[in-house]
Amino acid sequence: MAEDLTIIQGTKEEIYQSLIPQIKALLNGEPDLVANMANVAAALKEQFKWFWVGFYLVKEDELVLGPFQGPVACTRIKKGRGVCGAAWQNAQTLIVDDVEKFPGHIACSSLSRSEIVVPIIRNNVVVAVLDVDSETLSQFDETDKKYLEEIILLINF
Repeated sequence: MAEDLTIIQGTKEEIYQSLIPQIKALLNGEPDLVANMANVAAALKEQFKWFWVGFYLVKEDELVLGPFQGPVACTRIKKGRGVCGAAWQNAQTLIVDDVEKFPGHIACSSLSRSEIVVPIIRNNVVVAVLDVDSETLSQFDETDKKYLEEIILLINF
């Protein structure tokens, strides 16, 4: 297991292409889910300097806060509520350019301006979501969607 991260500059695509093998190395041989989610959140936060990166796990019909990097966060989210709850309910990645314009947005922090939420689906069931917030409007795009969806497949849920 590698426990170092090389931060690079370049296009978003180049950054992800450099980061993914590093994340694979971080996860290699580590069976603990919490440790792996924590390292993925840390790697993404360190590389991209996003405002908040973390996981919510589906537990008893709620999303419950898991490992994250950033300021304190909402602890529980109902299905269909906010961006995370909507991504869970629809079982699809949501990109929100301006969270203030998203119906029912949950403002865990007023500093968050845009968001991407990637559902983690195993055996056709959403088991968790990866939530990423930025202080910049329109931070996320299809490149983020593509690579974040690839990254979550590396985690054994």
